[in-house]
Amino acid sequence: MSNALTASPPSSRIASLLQARIGTSQVSPYVAKSWDRCLNRYSIEPDAERRTVVLDTASVRARQETLGELLGVARAEMENLYEQIAGSGYAVILSDADAVVLSAITDSQARRDFRGAGLWVGAVWSEQHEGTNGIGTAVAERAPVTVYCGEHFRRYNAGLSCCGAPILDVDGEVLGVLDASAASTADTRLVQSHTMALVSMSANLIARCHFLGRFRDAWVLRFHSRAEFVGLLHEALMAIDDDGNVLAVNEAALLQLGISSRAQLVGKPLASLLPLDMDTLRRHAMHEAASLWPVRDIAYGRRFFANARAPMQRRAATAASIKRTAPGTPAARRHVGGDPRMQHNLNCGRQLFGRRVPILLQGATGTGKEVFAKALHQAASWADKPFVAVNCAAIPEALIESELFGYTRGAFTDAAREGHVGKIRQSSGGTLFLDEIGDMPLALQTRLLRVLEEHEIVPLGGDAAIPVDLHVISASHRNLLAMVQQGEFREDLYYRLNGITLELPTLRERTDKRELIQALLQEDVPDGPVPAIDDEAMERLLAHPWPGNIRQLRNVLRMATALCGEDGRIGVAQLGREFGDTPPGQPPAVQGDGGRDEATNALGTAERDALMLELERMHWNISRTATALGVSRNTLYRKIRKHRIVLPG
Repeated sequence: MSNALTASPPSSRIASLLQARIGTSQVSPYVAKSWDRCLNRYSIEPDAERRTVVLDTASVRARQETLGELLGVARAEMENLYEQIAGSGYAVILSDADAVVLSAITDSQARRDFRGAGLWVGAVWSEQHEGTNGIGTAVAERAPVTVYCGEHFRRYNAGLSCCGAPILDVDGEVLGVLDASAASTADTRLVQSHTMALVSMSANLIARCHFLGRFRDAWVLRFHSRAEFVGLLHEALMAIDDDGNVLAVNEAALLQLGISSRAQLVGKPLASLLPLDMDTLRRHAMHEAASLWPVRDIAYGRRFFANARAPMQRRAATAASIKRTAPGTPAARRHVGGDPRMQHNLNCGRQLFGRRVPILLQGATGTGKEVFAKALHQAASWADKPFVAVNCAAIPEALIESELFGYTRGAFTDAAREGHVGKIRQSSGGTLFLDEIGDMPLALQTRLLRVLEEHEIVPLGGDAAIPVDLHVISASHRNLLAMVQQGEFREDLYYRLNGITLELPTLRERTDKRELIQALLQEDVPDGPVPAIDDEAMERLLAHPWPGNIRQLRNVLRMATALCGEDGRIGVAQLGREFGDTPPGQPPAVQGDGGRDEATNALGTAERDALMLELERMHWNISRTATALGVSRNTLYRKIRKHRIVLPG
């Protein structure tokens, strides 16, 4: 972002104040305009003492509730943004349209500095209160702004460095502001321009999710002048009603069409803008949703590439009418569900993976990392190429090298006569999914890093390098960064795999459990009627803590489906003892050897938690878990039965 003045110079008074404060009056136009507002509209005294206005908890909560689902999407994107700038002294802050801070992520060591600077939840950072600043000025300008140190109007804020970008709603009004602020920084303006680019991208992602969520029940046309941008961050979005009239457009649509005002588009028939009637749009949306087609605008004949999304109800009805689907194709997307964090992860993952950015999935065992990886693969332009999954924890260490890299004929004793291609070469052109990458031996990490950097592979026993075209998704339930710090995982490989980290929530945290339950039932009985679930049984399923996540839920539903009677209904009785005597909303009681209710017994609860932790750490391998705990397999099985822990199928 340029700091040279491109508009009228500031007034002589403002110029002299800027000259005295930062040594120059050559500032961005929005800084000069903001200082003018502070002096002449708000009559703010630049040297006054700090009196940060902070709203009470009830007022903040009411403002958070106003944002609804968007707050969850924004929070997830804030975490992704923070991961990218963590360690550089920044806090990531979300405000509403009144510049009231609603959420903040700060480094624990710098939290006191940010609180001293007035940057905490409930603080009001409008220009009227705090003068020129990243949040308030972004609201006023409706555009991304960088306010660097002395450019802040109030002198007590001169130590701050702020990058703020507005989140716009479907009408182009400010919903809120995403901001990255440093309480004290040695960053140059060049570094700040990089931070500003990341903040702007994240704000656009949130706005895009908001648009698609707001018009989930409308037809949505997605287009761009470049085919590879459709489905990504900068795509144009146009919501259309059943009569073919434009309901709303995003900022990118205005830019693509060269139109300055939404009033020129909203309410107009789609056919007056593009040569598309509703029958054609419906056909594309319902039967060719994954394909792009060229279309030219009526005004100038410019070519765009487009696809269309049908309303949610139409998509659901179409999915219900399809008895059998192609293996793994829509199922992977159904498992992503409607949870805001999962939707955000999918949107973000699709955009970046489509540009060959490597994805790292983090999440507890059973959260569906492989299914999510398949969903990213299916959304990519190479979806027709192989998806090859490798579980680095399941392959014996002695075999993992040959499984990954392959081997030539006669490479070692017992080698197959014709040799073996290996998983990496099998995935060439498609997607390589490296599950539980944290369990890969260090020696092989070095070989993998070389393959990823050089895009070629030498099989065991061979001497010629073979080119490979790789798109990599890796996953782990372990904290890889902590492993790097402990010397258990190569740092260079970690950063090579971690183009972006997406955290998959546990099943307990997800808000779409009901939808997910129905998807799993549909998947398991594609040829017959899907069992109905009684209200009480559904309530118990929704209230269950699900320590085994989606994997455990699938096993419970399969058992219940097998046990349901001729009426095809699943009741509490079909869910098993773990659910049978427990009122909805309470954890199941666990009867110990002495007949006491150990659900309320701290020792029993601690033992169960310790067992679950170790089982997950050992990937539910009974032998390894028993060895780690120093008990026999029989003792471990007895404790599993005692605590009614459901083992993954």
